[in-house]
Amino acid sequence: MGPTNGVASIGQPAGTTIMNQISRIDSAIPLDARHPDAQTVTAVKHFTDRLFSFRVTRPKSLRFRSGEFAMIGLDQPGGKPLLRAYSIASPSWDDELEFYSIKVPDGPLTSKLQTIEPGDDVIVRPKPTGTLVLDALLPGKRLWLIATGTGIAPFGSLIRDPELYQRFDEVILTHTCRTLPELDYGASLVANLADDPLVGADAWGRLRYYPTTTRQESRYTGRITDLLKSGKAFADLGVAQLGREDRVMICGSMALNLEVKAICEAAGLAEGSNASPGGYVLEKAFVG
Repeated sequence: MGPTNGVASIGQPAGTTIMNQISRIDSAIPLDARHPDAQTVTAVKHFTDRLFSFRVTRPKSLRFRSGEFAMIGLDQPGGKPLLRAYSIASPSWDDELEFYSIKVPDGPLTSKLQTIEPGDDVIVRPKPTGTLVLDALLPGKRLWLIATGTGIAPFGSLIRDPELYQRFDEVILTHTCRTLPELDYGASLVANLADDPLVGADAWGRLRYYPTTTRQESRYTGRITDLLKSGKAFADLGVAQLGREDRVMICGSMALNLEVKAICEAAGLAEGSNASPGGYVLEKAFVG
């Protein structure tokens, strides 16, 4: 005997209606299907009330050069994902991806991103790019990595890359923040290099760290641009003034980028790119 409403259900026992089937199918479809580029947060660390880092799983298809950035963000209910450019702070060989972020209370993305916890989803587009890569620089003897604030993130990737120490005899990482606690992320990166199985031995003899603060007294106080212009940074480090054999990478605000760019060009260095390597490079994705 067929269904009481007279509608046959192909391949189903008697008494089962089409509506019953649809109901079961609907219940099997998640109401909030996961975004195809979603990755899982594995760790979060807050350094100050303005700064935090986090790690996420790495997409199987993602390949990048140390120093590049990716578009990351959060899914929005009923709308397009909210994405921003973030430098990848982990080295290219790492099984996970690490990011370092500022907290902006009313920022469209960071106001939400700063509340993430392990297990949450973060969208990571699998097509990194950027100019802060070794391929954009000509061969040289000494490399300066000049960062302010969260601009240290791409250098966190580079200083953990063995290729860096194959290309340069000496690497100087400068990091300028307002206060000492804001230097903690960069300081921890440098301190942990000693135990790094890939670069520990090379970094020990070649990497030098020059942290400066602008609003709190410290061993090195002042804006890095002022310290370079006055010659104090070179004197503190016991190295020669910037010259043609030096190479420079810059990541910070537009003002910092322009000031250090002028210092580099006064020293006879030309800007490089992926297509045409030069004496210095800067990342424009976050300031333009």
